[in-house]
Amino acid sequence: MFSQVFFQNLLNALQWGSFYALIALGYSMVYGVLLLINFAHGDIFMVGAYIGFFLSALLLGQYFGALALPPAMVFVLMLLCTMALTAGIGVAIERIAYRPLRRKGASRLYVVITALMCGLILENGNLALLGANRRSFPELISKAVYTIGGVTFTNVKVMVIVTTILVFLLLEGIVRKTKLGMAMRAISYDRMAVPLMGIPADTVIVFTFALGSSMAALAGVLFATAYPVLEPYMGALVGWKAFIAAVLGGIGEIRGAFVGGFALGFIEIFVAAFFPSTLRDLIAFSILLIFLSLKPTGIFGVARATKI
Repeated sequence: MFSQVFFQNLLNALQWGSFYALIALGYSMVYGVLLLINFAHGDIFMVGAYIGFFLSALLLGQYFGALALPPAMVFVLMLLCTMALTAGIGVAIERIAYRPLRRKGASRLYVVITALMCGLILENGNLALLGANRRSFPELISKAVYTIGGVTFTNVKVMVIVTTILVFLLLEGIVRKTKLGMAMRAISYDRMAVPLMGIPADTVIVFTFALGSSMAALAGVLFATAYPVLEPYMGALVGWKAFIAAVLGGIGEIRGAFVGGFALGFIEIFVAAFFPSTLRDLIAFSILLIFLSLKPTGIFGVARATKI
């Protein structure tokens, strides 16, 4: 029946869009504060998945004869530690690569090139250290399959969707209701005036990178849980698509990243459902190109005035 096919693809689109939305949140947060497109963000997603893999193996007792923990406890501990470690990697990239350029007033072109190089270093560093072999992420959550009205879904799919919605609400609360969120919005509005008001700009920028990188790590772990195959270039295409989702929603806006991620997920899944899968990217990105040609700022984006 058409309704069953529609709702089945709807759930698939919600899950797929969740990954785009979580990664796009990191893109939007960094751009909103620094007007910087952190092209290494997709590879931070990959690094988070690999960190989760090795932490899972450690906590399951596969290394050093460590005491094995129950899989559910392993998942929770691994997720928290992965988010913390990946946030540290994001902060390290900001300090080593972006901060010197920012303090020297370098052109945005140099910053973009640096971001691309950081992504390539993460990809090829992983390839050099761990090799090109794919790795299978351990099954930490026993998958349960449910069928309601002919629509089949798993507990992992529900967990991914619900987690993404809760994370969006949390980030929206942080940005709108806290002092750090107010400082982030102030830097976005006028970065030169913020230090004059006693706001430590570097602290706010570090917090933004840590928060954005932890979102990428969360996306990486959830992605590996749903699709348990890891390889060094897994973050490249997903990262680019998440960036497109952020632009579609209005880059710099938390709501835009969330809506744009789900919108891209819906377009891809429904195009693949009714057209040959080989045409998925062609049709999906043609639709996005038409939309952005009509509304270049995205769904929630606002045109910025630039003083000359």
